[in-house]
Amino acid sequence: MTEEFRYENVSHADAFAANLANWEDRVPIHLEQYGLEAFDDPQHRSTVVTQDVPVLERFAGPLRGQSLVHLQCHIGSDTVSLARSGARVTGVDFSASALEAARGLAHRTGADATFVESNVYGAAEAVKAAGVGPADVVYTSIGTIGWLPDLFAWAREIFALLRPGGTFMIRDGHPFALVFDPDAPEPLTPRFHYFAGSQAERWQDSTTYVGDGSQVVEHATTYSWPHPVSEILQAILAAGLKLEHFDEGKELPWELIPTMSKLPNGDYVLPQAYAQSVPLTFTLVAHRPA
Repeated sequence: MTEEFRYENVSHADAFAANLANWEDRVPIHLEQYGLEAFDDPQHRSTVVTQDVPVLERFAGPLRGQSLVHLQCHIGSDTVSLARSGARVTGVDFSASALEAARGLAHRTGADATFVESNVYGAAEAVKAAGVGPADVVYTSIGTIGWLPDLFAWAREIFALLRPGGTFMIRDGHPFALVFDPDAPEPLTPRFHYFAGSQAERWQDSTTYVGDGSQVVEHATTYSWPHPVSEILQAILAAGLKLEHFDEGKELPWELIPTMSKLPNGDYVLPQAYAQSVPLTFTLVAHRPA
């Protein structure tokens, strides 16, 4: 990996501006590298949604006919996959370029999906302004909450987006797995903070997480924030949501350390010596009380 990294004090506004510029730059690269031509097959769904929908439907019931808000939807591959699972989906993202790409994918594939431009912290108001009523389901998955400094405000937005009795689901990288240094000579060497602090993680990296690294972004600075499991759970509970399910997984959709093995579904697993020691993802399901 080629990142330059340090902890830094930064205002949320400045961090969001840097992140937005970076994600705008990523869009044309991701349009080439995401394999979107696979969606020409009307049965195709993203790996993430293929794994998440069975869990979601255990608690929310069949998605067909339900309204679903997909937070941090990026270029819409998961959003279209959710629509193909039967939901009426509204994707939300802060990148205008990503949403333009998402609308193009939805139009090309005939997916029942609309898109709203908004920061996560304004999502409930923006979705309401777009004429979308309280949702039956709110969903977000893989690589999302690390971009957010305040999970308590995030959880309040989720509560506001849901109708009474509605269901929320997230699957994301496990906070414990994210403390390890991918560049260390010994695997599973701790480097990064587990607990949240006053400083953000400042990354300087001109590449993105897909492709061979030959395509680069102009705006290379991004900011992220660590969130321990305790903070995630407390934010959900403090917002008034009721926890229904929490699970930890042994597969990750990206290569956290170079010694991981790739599975046929595209996910990665740790070497057998560590597989029973480190959780790689967490899955949380909660609902807004009726």
